[in-house]
Amino acid sequence: MLMNNPTKQQAITTTDKIFEQMQSAIVEGDIPAGSKISEPELSKKYQVSRSTLREALNRLEKCHLIERKANVGSRVVECTIQGLLEIYIVREALEGMACRQAAQNMTDDEIQQMKAILEQHAQAKDLQDGVAYYQEEGDLDFHYKVILGSHNNELINILCGQLYHLVRMYRCQFGMNSPRATRAFDEHSRIIEAIADRDGELAEMLMRRHIAASRKNIENKIALKQQKEQA
Repeated sequence: MLMNNPTKQQAITTTDKIFEQMQSAIVEGDIPAGSKISEPELSKKYQVSRSTLREALNRLEKCHLIERKANVGSRVVECTIQGLLEIYIVREALEGMACRQAAQNMTDDEIQQMKAILEQHAQAKDLQDGVAYYQEEGDLDFHYKVILGSHNNELINILCGQLYHLVRMYRCQFGMNSPRATRAFDEHSRIIEAIADRDGELAEMLMRRHIAASRKNIENKIALKQQKEQA
């Protein structure tokens, strides 16, 4: 049974459309991280009523893209180093679990689709040059497809619904370039092979190591930057 894609629900109502437009603008930085939400300005910009805008803002809050504080109002979330590292710790645990379940529940067709996605990724020039490993949103995102392959609605709702766009926001605004690009691709290949072998224990371990290595890489880059600033 294929699972619904929480990031690709058809936009039907005006609220749906405004939510999607604002979500994309926040993730890509067109609405800056930490910026104050002005309902009058946004209502005018998107040409919608305040009530429609508030419905969209409520949904953005559930996706952790905006936050509301008493007597302060609404703001786009800040992209902090601590927040980034905490997200990676959560991902390590939950995506590891999703990977184990994917090894149990993913269909043979889904596994072939995953292998085809990796073949497509391998053609990217930035990856071939070893400078970056960029993945499009949703169905071309390796991690996203593994999570869907778990066939576990709770994991899907948390990782693909609540946290997915927050993770992409951090990726976009902290940059996709990485000295781990080629290694990360190789790790993806080993993960899907473990899933294809129906080895849930190995698949979970490889995914946890993969995300932990990415987090360590970020920590090293931050430490190096701080050393340069202090020199």
